[in-house]
Amino acid sequence: MTRLTGSALRVTVFVGENDTWHHKPLYAEIVHRAHTAGLAGASVFRGIEGFGASSRIHTSRLLSLSEDLPVAIVIVDTEERVRAFLPQLDELVTEGLVILDDCEVIRYVGRTDEPGESDAKGKRSL
Repeated sequence: MTRLTGSALRVTVFVGENDTWHHKPLYAEIVHRAHTAGLAGASVFRGIEGFGASSRIHTSRLLSLSEDLPVAIVIVDTEERVRAFLPQLDELVTEGLVILDDCEVIRYVGRTDEPGESDAKGKRSL
């Protein structure tokens, strides 16, 4: 498990829900590549409304425009690891927005995978 506390870098990628990479959702490809790269974590958030460089509003409120809603993929890790991952994002994201923010990780704790394994506080999971 990756340990992460203190100074970190957050990369947020904004793309469309229908954006693809080799017939697979682009957001899924980004998450899988982040996992393969050993980054601390990645999450995908689906927006209910938004617009980008094209200035076309995408919304879940109107049936005719409910396709291609905005999606944000958020990845947090050390600056070194995030910056090493940026060339992959450059390859994948041909339309969208990629931003970097300095952040501070206060707590990063995962679940244990093995039954009976102790966590950092000595608690045992079932």
